[in-house]
Amino acid sequence: MKEIIKVDLKTRKIETGKCKTDLLCVGMFSDAKGLDKTCKELDKQLDGAISQLINLGDFKGKTGQTAMLYTNKEIAASRIILAGLGEKKKVTLDSVRDAAANISNKAVELKAGQLSITLQSALSGKFDMVTVGQVIAEGLYIGSYRYDEYITKDDDGRLDCLKAELIDTDSAKLRKLNKGLSSGAIIGKAQSYARTIANRPGNVITPQSLAEEAKKITKGVKELSCTVFDEKQLQQKGMGGILAVGSGSKNKPRLIVLRYTPKGGAAKSPVIGLVGKAITFDSGGISIKPAANMDQMKFDKSGGIAVLATMKAVAEMGLKVNVYGIIPAAENMPGGSSYRPGDIVSTFSGKTVEVQNTDAEGRMILCDALHYAVKQNCDVIVDIATLTGACVVALGKYMAGLMGNDDNLIKQLKKASKDSGERLWHLPTGPEYLEEMKSKIADLKNTGSRWGGACTASAFLGEFVGETKWAHIDMAGVDMFEGGNKAGGVGSRGFGVRLLTGFLQNINKK
Repeated sequence: MKEIIKVDLKTRKIETGKCKTDLLCVGMFSDAKGLDKTCKELDKQLDGAISQLINLGDFKGKTGQTAMLYTNKEIAASRIILAGLGEKKKVTLDSVRDAAANISNKAVELKAGQLSITLQSALSGKFDMVTVGQVIAEGLYIGSYRYDEYITKDDDGRLDCLKAELIDTDSAKLRKLNKGLSSGAIIGKAQSYARTIANRPGNVITPQSLAEEAKKITKGVKELSCTVFDEKQLQQKGMGGILAVGSGSKNKPRLIVLRYTPKGGAAKSPVIGLVGKAITFDSGGISIKPAANMDQMKFDKSGGIAVLATMKAVAEMGLKVNVYGIIPAAENMPGGSSYRPGDIVSTFSGKTVEVQNTDAEGRMILCDALHYAVKQNCDVIVDIATLTGACVVALGKYMAGLMGNDDNLIKQLKKASKDSGERLWHLPTGPEYLEEMKSKIADLKNTGSRWGGACTASAFLGEFVGETKWAHIDMAGVDMFEGGNKAGGVGSRGFGVRLLTGFLQNINKK
């Protein structure tokens, strides 16, 4: 199988016009009054080519817009790509990340061996340069990503490695940018890893092979350990939710528990539990889904993959935070041994659940994993899952739903959302929604009415965390790109990796 495209990042002190490179990137605002210092100097060297392009209206500097210029050897760079940053007064870190993604996507298309970037020149005074370096690195990974490991024919000779550099003449600025590049590269690489594992189909990623993948990332990392509970151990522990969902498949379920303990310890840090749903393939079980788009149900493991990749990133960054990564993994299939509508399942917490729909399986595996996090004395629990179609109805495919029982935790996650560009919207949950999840013949049932389904599902999960501070992220709708509508975008987005890592980075800073 092909390896995904590697990204090699560095900084270099050099004047823009003297930078020998295949592709030189400069950023421009749509509301700029004239060219900035960098563009003005390049324009002069190129005999007014940049001004001409703007005057013709071929480039307006809008967000997501790019334009190419060939230099005809008038400067050291072979090509210049102009990257739109939108209005200066409205520019965000996400605008910068998107611009970096667009230019790395273009660099891969052009098979450019060297990409040199001066985006930071347009951003002086707007953002801290360490943060700018991080978001540029993240964007470069996003845009250069291609999922082609199973394509055996290779006629286009695509890049094996994108070599990218941030160039500037200011040594102090370069030091800050380089610091940001280092953390951004770890996060970007982890997100690409998440995209790859999530993109792999159900015949490749099963609960067992996912457990092996989790073990693999701990090799050589003393601070990171992995424990895997097989079906026999799940039975001994009474984890009926996970066992029920996995009962119809020959690929038996697993509970994967990753634990990160920082070098030297972190006694003052709260213990954070990250819980991610990993249904390696979701047919719906006996309550089977329609055939159309069922192939996309390989992405129902995306929450668990986000947790897996976040644990990888946290270990590489060496954060001073105690973290559990808990991933319940099962394949939801119809079969002679499948769980059925009408069944009553005893969960790890002791609570019983009446099954009304076997396609409401995510909450069945999460309830056991959430209670396991409570038993590990986690001070804070955050779960993430492609849980409900109702969340997609409510929020579309632009942001994930955020629910929970602690206002401060909600604020922390909203801050991480803003910083990471992985957007969340706070939705309600509480006793009125829980009322809909009560069964007449068991403690709970696994579906409510057709209304407010994301909120009732969250209320169900809240019953398994007790008094522990807890938040739930319903990432249904944002787990994948559709139709390649984003730079490098096809298949998994790797949503949640930047968000959760940023959340832990902020705790680390405190």
